Amino acid sequence: MKNIKTFIILFTCVFTITISAQKKKEKPLNIVWLSTEDMGPILGSYGNNVIKTPNLDKLAKEGVRYTNAFSTVGVCAPSRFSIITGMYAARLGAHNMRTGNYHNYYTPEEVTHNTYIGVKDKTGRNIPEYEVVTPSYVKPFTEILRKEGYYTANNFKCDYQFNAPFTAWDEVSASVSFKDAPKGKPFFYVRNFLVTHESRIWQRKNEPLTVKPEDVIVPAYFADIPEVRNDIARKYSNIEEMDRQVGELMKQLEEDDLLDNTIIMFWSDHGGNLLRQKRAVGNTGLHVPLIIRYPNKKMAGKVDDRIVSLMDLGPTVLSLLNIKPPKHYDGKAFAGAYNETPRKLAFGSADRFDETTDMQRSVLDGRFVYIKNFLPHLPLIYRNKYREQIPMNAKLIELNRQKKLKGDAAYMFMETKPREELYDLQNDPYEIHNLADDPKYAERISKYRKALANWQLEIGDKGFIPEHDLIEMFWPEMIQPITQNVTFKNPKKGTLKMSCTTEGASIGYQTGKDIGTKHWALYYTPIKIDKNQKIVARAIRIGFKASEITNY
Repeated sequence: MKNIKTFIILFTCVFTITISAQKKKEKPLNIVWLSTEDMGPILGSYGNNVIKTPNLDKLAKEGVRYTNAFSTVGVCAPSRFSIITGMYAARLGAHNMRTGNYHNYYTPEEVTHNTYIGVKDKTGRNIPEYEVVTPSYVKPFTEILRKEGYYTANNFKCDYQFNAPFTAWDEVSASVSFKDAPKGKPFFYVRNFLVTHESRIWQRKNEPLTVKPEDVIVPAYFADIPEVRNDIARKYSNIEEMDRQVGELMKQLEEDDLLDNTIIMFWSDHGGNLLRQKRAVGNTGLHVPLIIRYPNKKMAGKVDDRIVSLMDLGPTVLSLLNIKPPKHYDGKAFAGAYNETPRKLAFGSADRFDETTDMQRSVLDGRFVYIKNFLPHLPLIYRNKYREQIPMNAKLIELNRQKKLKGDAAYMFMETKPREELYDLQNDPYEIHNLADDPKYAERISKYRKALANWQLEIGDKGFIPEHDLIEMFWPEMIQPITQNVTFKNPKKGTLKMSCTTEGASIGYQTGKDIGTKHWALYYTPIKIDKNQKIVARAIRIGFKASEITNY
């Protein structure tokens, strides 16, 4: 009997020690976002055999490849607004491209707003630079991660239609790395690969081509001319360079023994970077690649055909980390503990792009694309100084002016647009045969028309509001509202409480060697302080001017 008791005690001790050891070995998950620019799903793993993307193909082989992922807008800033907030840009008035120079992070003292940029709204009134003011409950989802103890780092693009709050990230810079995370602290790291952006078509024109112009695939909506082939070859070569850079980062993660506890998510902020791709509201503008690699290659090689939106990325990250996403999100977690019912449809919007205003909305289900043009008297391809720096774009516009384009290559240069468009991607991947007037598709058109109307009513589509009036709603009398200063209370010895009377404001604070730097700790609960410890704090609400810095 004594021996049995001794055995039980020893077994219990060994079992307890083993479980404790296992728990100590378990590391919190890290998240890495590989974010690229202006690129549809034209990787090797998506069936393109011309572009060589071995690193991303390997990522797809070791992870889950999504075939029906879509951005909410076919251009950077409104799309990234949806990603960082988890909300439709058209719901919150962030749908116009772009509201100001917020590509990267600026301190509150560095932010400027030009009152005249040569842009007018649909009523002909001046549009100054401004910042979208979101409802008080809408904040960057990264603040939730910071509250949960994550180090958040962005290398290095923001572009959210408002200046990124200093509370959103631990650091935003062109040099920050996951390696900068404090020891023992999990991280959420975003690496933005800028080389595939449309501007790199002309900025990298003298770089060697790794894809030959004669080998590229020319979409049916482009004339097959040397300028088109050369720029597509440049686009393909830039994608291959991006893939090489991805490979370098993956190698770093592997060498640092991080692949076994890091979720890696690769995506593009919207569709392609050429004419009738970027800024388009159809499949070419919204369809994006999305690949997720899990630790230990879980679900390796799986292909997921569900409809997902880029604004689902934030809630999905939270869900994968067992953090419940806020209820107000339009985004839906598609993996993790809080996985939601899959979407049946994706919705897209297109409004002002730089100096030109239009209004289009779309419905996509992976097979069909429905587009409604609210300003059908305008041409489909409008003039845009920025994109015409791409040689082929300028050439095609000139050929159209000379009436030298024929057949499918002339389709996108329609002088006016039909009220409705419908494309069958299975039989018409380039969206050049409009089925909207075909009686065989009347029932389908009616279905999408109703779905779009219901969606617009549900979100209160701000595209119907002239932009000048929209700015007045954000900034009454065109004056940016100011976040109130932080106040301090000392409810009990050694504890400091901070508050701000501006509803929805976030508070950042600095202490010790951080005072005077760009790094602000996120305040979310009373902090412990030592006697004579100096604290500085300031508050910010999205779209507001930051408060002054106050001292304790």
